[in-house]
Amino acid sequence: MTQALNWDLPDPFTMTITVRPEDTDRLGHANNVVYVRWLEEVSWQHIDSLGMTWALHEETGKAMAITRTELDYLASANAGDELVLGTWLTDWDGRFRSARQFQLIRPADGKTLLRALSTHACVDMKSQRPARAPKAFAEILGGALVAGGRGLPG
Repeated sequence: MTQALNWDLPDPFTMTITVRPEDTDRLGHANNVVYVRWLEEVSWQHIDSLGMTWALHEETGKAMAITRTELDYLASANAGDELVLGTWLTDWDGRFRSARQFQLIRPADGKTLLRALSTHACVDMKSQRPARAPKAFAEILGGALVAGGRGLPG
């Protein structure tokens, strides 16, 4: 199914979504808070699939915390819609910061409903302060980069 979709970048990691009635707001479409939850869910699934599991986070005492999320809502999703959310790691400075790009498509009509970018910084899980990423994170993030996407702000 993902091959037929018009992705912004090649080979996204994808998650399928069915919009539930409880995901909608008073306007009858998926609420903006739900989109953010979906971005978080696909991000965790992606890094877990790469080997950056929660066990590795606990072992190293480090985690990548979101520092900024930018969302462009392009069209609405309604209850019952089947969607595919794709994500890519698009930047990694090799030490502290990374960027991740997202695209949400409704396969029924091929429409892109949302594009988003999040940036992340490595933090010590106890102190919550910035910390250099462990070697394992650096290898995983560096190895998963997709060229051509939006990166970290200058």
